[in-house]
Amino acid sequence: MENIKVLVVDDEERMRRLVKDFLTKKGFIVLEAGDGAEALDVYFSNSGIRLIILDVMMPKKDGWQVCREIRQYSKVPIIMLTARSEESDELQGFELGVDEYVTKPFSPKVLTARVEALIRRTTPERSEEIVESHGVSINKSAHKVMVDGKEIDLSIKEFELLEYFVDNKGVALSRERILNNVWDYDYYGDARTIDTHVKKLRSKMGAKGDLIKTIWGMGYKWDE
Repeated sequence: MENIKVLVVDDEERMRRLVKDFLTKKGFIVLEAGDGAEALDVYFSNSGIRLIILDVMMPKKDGWQVCREIRQYSKVPIIMLTARSEESDELQGFELGVDEYVTKPFSPKVLTARVEALIRRTTPERSEEIVESHGVSINKSAHKVMVDGKEIDLSIKEFELLEYFVDNKGVALSRERILNNVWDYDYYGDARTIDTHVKKLRSKMGAKGDLIKTIWGMGYKWDE
């Protein structure tokens, strides 16, 4: 993870320094911003930022506003930090294209692990590979999905979830297995995260979303 730029946005300097210290030890280059307006200035004036850690409650512009503006131009991975754990907040984050959602207080070590995992998953290392299944075409290297010949716009997490389903077509996948493979870390919490992403993925796929079958009490399966 040497020389990868990460932007940490939080109005609490102590929190920024804590996160920066842990990331710097792992070889990341850490940029900082203390409010939403500064975050946008830093992001758009520095090329090559690979990930953003973004607090929700900030002066000038809150995290939701910052995320909304960045998503108009970029799919850079975003980890949202919040002191609240309400379901509505988490759902709003996913609607805006947030890739991870972390509730304060959190372990800096766990946050660092999530950053590393998200960077690995969004680094193009695979050769050109296209997988097709019943009108759904996944170009893994280009991160592109076509449904019945029409490209659909997926978030990073939605793409990875679809890719995992198709790679394991016909296999009943528990929520725990999906979390451990798609999210790439030991996830402690309920299955709301998976269910939310599956719901959005199905919606974007239209009629082809029915290929993702719910296995009640267990998880999901790509069923041809």
